[in-house]
Amino acid sequence: MVRYLSLDWIDALAAEVAGNPDLASLARVHEIGVTQVVTDGPEGDVVYHLQVGDGSASFGAGAAFPEHVRMQQTWDTAVAVATGALDAQDAFIGGRILLSGDQQKLMSSQPVFKALDAVFATVRERTEYV
Repeated sequence: MVRYLSLDWIDALAAEVAGNPDLASLARVHEIGVTQVVTDGPEGDVVYHLQVGDGSASFGAGAAFPEHVRMQQTWDTAVAVATGALDAQDAFIGGRILLSGDQQKLMSSQPVFKALDAVFATVRERTEYV
């Protein structure tokens, strides 16, 4: 088991993203850098990113470069969305996830996020949310 938002969790997702053929294929036609900031966690703030473009996809600690979109949320919101207790769209609409950057690029990259959700599902089974 890996603890949610730990470096082990980030590494597990990085390995899954790097080996996912669907994301690699989508990275040939999409380019987006997304930074996630999760505040108020058990170990403080956590920053991680997804970088897609030029035929490759990567996931890791720290901010995306280039960063097209930044999302910020509290630990409680992140856990609720990750576990399915809160719908991500409802969290956006309710102001629980703050979004800045190129919203059009985010919308046009929805196929990337659909593929990413399948990757998250594989790691979710091995994740502890404490």
